[in-house]
Amino acid sequence: MSLPAVLLVGLQLSLPCCWAFSCGHMESSPEFHLSGDYLLAGLFPLHSEYLQVRLRPEVTFCDRPGSFNGHGYHLFQAMRLSIEEINNSTALLPNVTLGYELYDVCSESASVYATLSVLSRLDTHHIEIQGNFLHYSPTVIAVIGPDNTNHAASTAALLSPFLVPLISYGASSTMFSVKRQYPSFLRTIPSDKYQVKIMVLLLQQFGWVWISLVGSDGDYGQLGLKALEDQATQQGICIAFKDIVPFSAQVGDEKMQSMMYHLAQAKTTVVVVFSNRQLARVFFESVVLAKLTGKVWIASEDWAISRHISSVPGIQGIGTVLGLAIQQRVVPGLKAFEKAYAQANKRVPGPCPNGSWCNSNQLCRECQDFTAYMMPKLGAFSMSSAYNVYQAVYAVAHGLHQLLGCTSGVCSSGRVYPWQLLEKIHKVNFLLHRNTVKFNDNGDLLSGYNIIAWDWSRSKWAFRVIGSSTWSPVWLNINKTKIQWHGKNNQVPTSVCSSDCLEGHQRVIVGFYHCCFECVSCEAGTFLNRSDLYNCQPCGKEEWAPEGSQTCFQRTVVFLTWHEPISQVLLAANTLLLLLLVGTAGLFAWHLDTPVVKSAGGRLCFLMLGSLAGGSCSLYGFFGEPTLPTCLLRQALWVLGFAIFLSCLAIRSFQVVIIFKFSTKVPTFYHAWVQNNGVGLFLTISSMTQLLLCVIWLTVWTPLPTREYQRFSQLVMLECTKTNSPGFVLAFAYNGLLSISAFACSYLGKDLPENYNEAKCVTFSLLLTFVSWIAFYTMASVYQGEYLLAANALAVLSSLSGYYSGYFLPKCYVILCRPDLNSTQHFQASIQDYTSRCGST
Repeated sequence: MSLPAVLLVGLQLSLPCCWAFSCGHMESSPEFHLSGDYLLAGLFPLHSEYLQVRLRPEVTFCDRPGSFNGHGYHLFQAMRLSIEEINNSTALLPNVTLGYELYDVCSESASVYATLSVLSRLDTHHIEIQGNFLHYSPTVIAVIGPDNTNHAASTAALLSPFLVPLISYGASSTMFSVKRQYPSFLRTIPSDKYQVKIMVLLLQQFGWVWISLVGSDGDYGQLGLKALEDQATQQGICIAFKDIVPFSAQVGDEKMQSMMYHLAQAKTTVVVVFSNRQLARVFFESVVLAKLTGKVWIASEDWAISRHISSVPGIQGIGTVLGLAIQQRVVPGLKAFEKAYAQANKRVPGPCPNGSWCNSNQLCRECQDFTAYMMPKLGAFSMSSAYNVYQAVYAVAHGLHQLLGCTSGVCSSGRVYPWQLLEKIHKVNFLLHRNTVKFNDNGDLLSGYNIIAWDWSRSKWAFRVIGSSTWSPVWLNINKTKIQWHGKNNQVPTSVCSSDCLEGHQRVIVGFYHCCFECVSCEAGTFLNRSDLYNCQPCGKEEWAPEGSQTCFQRTVVFLTWHEPISQVLLAANTLLLLLLVGTAGLFAWHLDTPVVKSAGGRLCFLMLGSLAGGSCSLYGFFGEPTLPTCLLRQALWVLGFAIFLSCLAIRSFQVVIIFKFSTKVPTFYHAWVQNNGVGLFLTISSMTQLLLCVIWLTVWTPLPTREYQRFSQLVMLECTKTNSPGFVLAFAYNGLLSISAFACSYLGKDLPENYNEAKCVTFSLLLTFVSWIAFYTMASVYQGEYLLAANALAVLSSLSGYYSGYFLPKCYVILCRPDLNSTQHFQASIQDYTSRCGST
């Protein structure tokens, strides 16, 4: 036999067995039964939950002395009122009447008994097994209730195979959203899925990230606690302590003492209590006994505005209580309806006759009657739940309205199968006292929550609405000024494991929870992004950040610009040098045949001046943003020009020495030097050697424009790569060799006639050059800033100026200011004097 068949056989046998053990003579009571064309069942907790262990498979007696549940009574009357209103309406279900069967479900067994009763066929107490339930007609066409998740789970499981609509007014667990398991389940209370979301938003609103969770045993508390833990963790909230209050918990027992101890040790300011009313009372009685005070307690909807909890002795001292409550709705006329019912019943409460029933569904031993003075008080919590019952009944009536085609003003009569009604109820969309009633695909009625705070400031306990929530999108609005906090100066309590870090300090987790951390400053070059408080992020290449920064800053792009003061000074000096070189060339051309120009080298002077001018032009490549041409010519042009000048200087000094000292002593060498044009040959070889070195340098170690990031954290240096490459060092060294050669040749002629003696000018020029470059490289070893390039340009300018001033400036002075010294007689006198001195020695 298949599993569904076994289940149905069990259902068929359960009802007769229950009847055999518990049933006696039954007398109908109008409060629990009303005849009609179509019957609805209502499951209400008219008595408190019965937790006694049963030893026999019988229905629990619900009417134990002192167990009457005023809350369930109001729900009971709300259904009776709604049925009466619908039957009196000429628009909703004209010519059709609704009846009801109401049940007291104080326990699991009572709930199962009631469910089996409504599943039985009319006027029978049996559930027939059929191959197809499409044509199965149970006693009722829909069921309203029960009030909690545990009872609703068993009821929904039994009704689902028959697709009997079950509309709960109090079962909010997310488990019922699984339509594969509970296809006929709907509810007029919001799902815990939305309650949990609002709770997490509430925690985030006040910055509470270090909390404790307490739930009640059973599906409602455990599933709610699991969903809350998952969503809170996803939002960065840490759960320091979590526990479940068991069904068997008693105030002061070992389990509750242990729970209170660990709750105190967790040192969390905020405790979320996701519990039903019964176990929440046990928990808070234990809290009062353990003297746990100074906390913020977040209440789930089931007990947030319940007098059953607020009446716990001493609960006023536990701290601040915030909670979620279904947005308040009022059932019009319910108070008057209950009052009329009480006034109509004038009998004095007393025992039931032996073997009789107080109602049509539950075996009881004591009747309960009310007078106007004994009627239970209709509080906000009961009124809110009663409205859910009210909505549920009207949803069934509107579904029946569509199914029976009552839009024409007359309803068609005929048999209605539960599955047909279920389809219509899923599609209802109507206004009930300005409130829209509409179910989503999961059978949930979307409704907002009120955020409430308990208020003990008045003579009596009350709750104060401090905010509300809406859906699509999820939104929470709280008026924080309405909250009376338990701390000093009405300050909002904090609930964190570690205080927030200073700006620019990352969190380093200590232990198991990310909410417990140490603060470490972000290093320079990194910043703390607010989206990730646990890792410092590196700045981009074009950005920088100081130590302990929350953001990165754009680096300053640095190069030697044309408009800087130091650039303008260097450019002015270099331009002046060029003008002097040009002027000197013109002066020498005008006096080309004079002895001074001839002694300086004659036409060779123009090559020397041109090489200095070429080196001077290279300085313009030091300014502005580097490009490939400026990088190639910046130093190469100066190195080549300087090499040509030094070659000219060396060969000129060498030639003077040959003329005066070797022409007579070594005539063969002298004639060979003159005949083979030794001057031109040397200049060509020397210049070509330096040119070849420069080509190798620029080819192998090509200086390219680049952006340098490593040297300074705040700057991007625009410069040329490989400025001190081996090729540059080799070319620079060759110039150094030429400088030494020029010095050596000039030193050999230190005793020559003064007009031909260049030792002093060469020594001065070389000394100035050496000092300039030694100063530059000393500066480069300790400073790599934006003005290093200016220092390089200054060293080049100093070298060029030194050779110009040492070699050409004295000759210009003689030409312009001492024409008497620029005569053949003066030069012949100097040569005769030199000859006489040499002869005397």
